Amino acid sequence: MSKAIVLDSSYKNSGEMDLPASFFEVNSHNLYLYVKSYQSALRANTAKAKTRAEVRGGGKKPWSQKGRGGARAGSNRSPIWVGGGVSHGPKNNRNYFQKVNKKQKRLALEAALAEKANSGKLFVVDTVAVESGKTKDAANIIKSLETRSALIVKELIDEKSFYAFRNLNNAYMIESNELNAYTAVAFESIIIEKNVLENLTKEG
Repeated sequence: MSKAIVLDSSYKNSGEMDLPASFFEVNSHNLYLYVKSYQSALRANTAKAKTRAEVRGGGKKPWSQKGRGGARAGSNRSPIWVGGGVSHGPKNNRNYFQKVNKKQKRLALEAALAEKANSGKLFVVDTVAVESGKTKDAANIIKSLETRSALIVKELIDEKSFYAFRNLNNAYMIESNELNAYTAVAFESIIIEKNVLENLTKEG
């Protein structure tokens, strides 16, 4: 069983922390369903094409029904005409909502955390804080962990740490109540405060 890596106050490896065995027994399909549902909810649903009934004009018959040797035409707003309506085009009344129940959400998060632990990218620290409030110091934390990107999970975000991390393209800080399976898998690594992870394992 993989374990979370415990960091000291200097963000150096100081040990390991066990995760509940149940985290590694979760079906990863729950994670797939949650991510799919989350991304569906992000869809703007603004794509819309007009039908021939909605396109302005086209009231007059372009030419006589018979006598000119050409095909019949009743409207120049037909889908086969340039400037006409669109057949079977997109509508903006589609519902992309996909239900995921409460238990599946929890199992999806457990699967995401287990995945990070398996790859050695789940880091636990007593508290994540940048007293200086400088982006340079925050960047050094990410660099020391040799990771491309990191999600920082705090119990409560303090002002200086927020200022330090907010300008980093490869780091994102959230509070514990914002953590979900999608944000967990969107970053290569997770840096999480110890009390937050302990609360999650109790709930699990």
